[in-house]
Amino acid sequence: MASYEGGRRRLPVALLPALAQHLAGSVEALLGLTNGASKRGPTPKFQRHLEQLSRLPRARQRFVLDMLETVLQQASR
Repeated sequence: MASYEGGRRRLPVALLPALAQHLAGSVEALLGLTNGASKRGPTPKFQRHLEQLSRLPRARQRFVLDMLETVLQQASR
């Protein structure tokens, strides 16, 4: 268990539902995606954009990230 928690070993995704059931929890809780009563994480529109970005070729992803970093740097001045 410590190897999984420490990131030295990976758990096959197919085992997550069974592990969650065994631990009387949810897959979301195992992945740290739930936080009690409040929902955390990107807004649905932003989440859709992230999913679309993840499907782009690596070169296009880098281009978008470079543009985003430039805008964020300018905004922080």
